[in-house]
Amino acid sequence: MSIISVLIIAAGVFIGWNIGANDAANCVGADIGSRRMSLKEGIIITCLFSFLGALLFGSRVIKTVGKGVVPLDNLEPRMAMLVALAACCGAGLWVFVATYRKMPVSTSHSIVGAVAGAGLAVSTPIYWQKISEIFLSWVLTPFGSGILAFLFYPIMRKVFFSLVPRKFESVVTRWLLILSSIYLAFTWGANDVANATGVMVGSGIFSVFWATVVGGVAIVFGITTWGYKVIETVGFKITHMLPMMAFVAEVASAVNVQIYTQLGIPVSTSHSMVGAVIGVGFARGISAVNKRIIRDMVVVWSLTPFMSGLISFIILKGIMLVR
Repeated sequence: MSIISVLIIAAGVFIGWNIGANDAANCVGADIGSRRMSLKEGIIITCLFSFLGALLFGSRVIKTVGKGVVPLDNLEPRMAMLVALAACCGAGLWVFVATYRKMPVSTSHSIVGAVAGAGLAVSTPIYWQKISEIFLSWVLTPFGSGILAFLFYPIMRKVFFSLVPRKFESVVTRWLLILSSIYLAFTWGANDVANATGVMVGSGIFSVFWATVVGGVAIVFGITTWGYKVIETVGFKITHMLPMMAFVAEVASAVNVQIYTQLGIPVSTSHSMVGAVIGVGFARGISAVNKRIIRDMVVVWSLTPFMSGLISFIILKGIMLVR
């Protein structure tokens, strides 16, 4: 294996670690914020079921990221590897900064922007039509989950309190949250493993299976070491989470992400979950939502594909100058 292949694998592991650190909050942040799940329990659930989702269904989105933005498989092998290296570094660095600032960002946006930026640096064809389809899904994702959560919350709340005796409410809501977290972690792993490994497959370093294994392990490592930072934002800073709100937000977000995963489209579980949390917050009234933190998130979300693309563009141009 060449040195550049080793560097790409290292960069892919780096972005996988950042994905785990930033996106673990999407699966369990609301549960922890509702005080029905401990941080340790949330991390264990996320690690186990995100890895299973990546292993069983991650191949669909891996193919889109690996070959659907820039034709890595049609480039000269060394050039494809340089594009892959720059893209992983650009996306990883941006997500690292966002995680440090406790901001949930889209690793999907980051890697797609980074791949496009690296492609522009070497004047390779860019599949702009595919990027426009992905961009449209990015815009629709938070609105879709937010609308679902807004509509589901009053219905689920009424059904729950009419069927469950008061003395069993705490136990039932805890188990509902565990089940919804499992579902969301599974769909997240299936969609987001591509962000760490898609370029490895596209550049021919790994098969889909081994790329999924490497990416899944890296994500789990990120969850266990740094995942708590963004969990604080999603669980406690957007709105005060009641147990039923957390359950509805997770189900709405998971359904939203699963639809896009079946279509092979990389979407943001961060956008989906934050949209759902905002949706249940609005269902309680606009005053229940922290509008300042939402504003800050939207700004960072808007910058994500452009900043990661710019970083990967600069990195690849620098490599081309010194090689």
